Amino acid sequence: MKQLKITALSLVLVLLLAACSAKNDTPDEPAVDPTPEMPTEQPVEKTPDERINDIIAGMSIEEKVGQLFFVRCPETGAAEDVETYHLGGLLLFGRDYKDANGDWLTEDNFTAALASYQAAAAIPLFIGSDEEGGTVTRASKNPNLFSEPLPSPQDLYAAGSLDGLLERTLSYNQKLKAFGVNVNFAPVCDVSTNPDNFIYARSFGQDAQTTADYISSVVPVYAQSGIACVLKHFPGYGNNADTHTGIALDARPYTTFEKSDLVPFESGIAAGAPFVLVSHNIVECMDGAYPASLSAKVHTLLRDTLGFTGVIVTDDLAMDAVKAYAQDGSAAVLAIQAGNDMIVTTDYQTQIPQVIAAVQSGEIAESDIDAHVFRVLHEKQALGLID
Repeated sequence: MKQLKITALSLVLVLLLAACSAKNDTPDEPAVDPTPEMPTEQPVEKTPDERINDIIAGMSIEEKVGQLFFVRCPETGAAEDVETYHLGGLLLFGRDYKDANGDWLTEDNFTAALASYQAAAAIPLFIGSDEEGGTVTRASKNPNLFSEPLPSPQDLYAAGSLDGLLERTLSYNQKLKAFGVNVNFAPVCDVSTNPDNFIYARSFGQDAQTTADYISSVVPVYAQSGIACVLKHFPGYGNNADTHTGIALDARPYTTFEKSDLVPFESGIAAGAPFVLVSHNIVECMDGAYPASLSAKVHTLLRDTLGFTGVIVTDDLAMDAVKAYAQDGSAAVLAIQAGNDMIVTTDYQTQIPQVIAAVQSGEIAESDIDAHVFRVLHEKQALGLID
């Protein structure tokens, strides 16, 4: 009987072990993640304007102010000053197409010089030149760069009609772009039909509407070449004297500007011109107290009445016409307060610290500086200089 109990117990143990073994052979249930996986969010592509604002947010006040200066290229140390002063642009004159001995630069040497300026810039530079044609040419006087100086628009128009003028404008500006120039301080929008006027030889030499038709046709040609053009000299030079040597007082009524001088500028703005240059003429019907370049009223006219949203740039502040208005050397401060986005000047080493000091003291609001820098960078973006 005892043996029977042992056998029965053994059988029970065997059955229990088999049951446990069967349970262990059952596949484990899949683990349940208490935190289900969330879908990955795709990064939102920023708009071009947002990218510009990001750049501005990371800039120091020194970097911002430097971007507002489109300075005459110094005779020596240009690359060093580009880096030191964070310059927004360099404007080339005749000497910049020659070497230290006064010989014309070769194409390779000229291109290399411009490349060295760009290499020194944290934010790529505007590199500008005055290539109006006729009496004002810089690059095309260099026989190593061009076969002949660019003829004036008047001469090209007379020789080959508007189509011939536009064709030559395109080819010359395409070459400028290939060398590294990206801004041409042209075309001249001034209306002049009198050969005795100072500005006549540089103008189209036709009436307001014919000049406006030329401007509306030539602005897209600059864009096609990859060059930013500059409409000048706002609000219209008329028959005034040369402001390089003194003050020019314009006493003509506003109706004259409405019917004549402003018409080519309106056409150029409608055609998409990215820059407008403001002259130093004192235009009494707009502001009898200040030269146009230093007048907030003239800049309001350009922005609000003509609807210009691009970059406003001064004529050269080193000209005699503005010296009397900046006896303490603060011409650039006055120019920025008037509404200019960029300052053309030779004495930037003096002017830039003065503008920085004006921002630090609250004389110029940093938000105003940011607005100017935005327009500058927006055009650099449009030219493909920055993303």
